[in-house]
Amino acid sequence: MQRVQKLTPCLWFDNEAEEAAKFYCSIFDHSKITATTHYSEAGFEFHGRPAGSVMTVSFELDGQSFTGLNGGPQFKFSEATSFQVNCQTQDEVDHFWGNLSTGGPVEAQQCGWLKDKFGLSWQIVPIVLMDMMKDPDTKKSQRAMEAMLQMKKLDIAALQRAFDGES
Repeated sequence: MQRVQKLTPCLWFDNEAEEAAKFYCSIFDHSKITATTHYSEAGFEFHGRPAGSVMTVSFELDGQSFTGLNGGPQFKFSEATSFQVNCQTQDEVDHFWGNLSTGGPVEAQQCGWLKDKFGLSWQIVPIVLMDMMKDPDTKKSQRAMEAMLQMKKLDIAALQRAFDGES
């Protein structure tokens, strides 16, 4: 029996679901578009979309399933929902930050958070930061937190220096 993913985030776009899926798949390894559905004439009085236009795009990012829905302009993304990208190296942080922030609002960039060009929020997080935050030495974790709060894109070496009490 095929395993079914129990939870699949559904991302509501105005008309950009296919463009967004292609964009995200180009950034994450092990990613692909798995299916595309189209609106038909049925239900036009509810959805108002031309028959044949893209309704949903199913895609995977590094094995995680998502659905993009072209549902119209009624709903927008907010910072209340974000996707956390856990990174092991500064190269990974740089890769995801550089690609996901392209075309997004610069003013939304802070403390490892960014908004992409579609308005979706992302947290680009070095996993070592989570270890620093959990350290029982609260002076060390507080220094790392204070350093993080001054950054836009997180810098692992600078976080480590702050954690270690180095200037």
